[in-house]
Amino acid sequence: TSRFDGASKTAQNPVDALVSSLSTCVAIDVVDILEKRRTPATALIVDGHAERRATHPRRLERVTLTFRVEGDGIDLAHTERAVALALEKYCSVAASLASDIVMETKVVVNGMEGALVEQPR
Repeated sequence: TSRFDGASKTAQNPVDALVSSLSTCVAIDVVDILEKRRTPATALIVDGHAERRATHPRRLERVTLTFRVEGDGIDLAHTERAVALALEKYCSVAASLASDIVMETKVVVNGMEGALVEQPR
């Protein structure tokens, strides 16, 4: 059971829930990809931020996802590639979103921060 609140006072609004779904979908794929590389994450936190149009319909225009990953032997470049693969190829939520939404990602591995990357759509 999910609870939603259009005013975001007692629960997520539907658009925030969509960003949470996108974050979760990509994170699951990133964890799977890192495990296949034999560098499993011990922790992964995704911070999602969305910008919406000012006028109705207030659809998404830009989504920025920051992945904070911890674990032994995890490489920043490999994790950035895992995020890109998840967005481009595996995440069904990302594939369901309009192609004109700007998707940006940033990866932080064991405290080392990568660049903000605009992902191809």
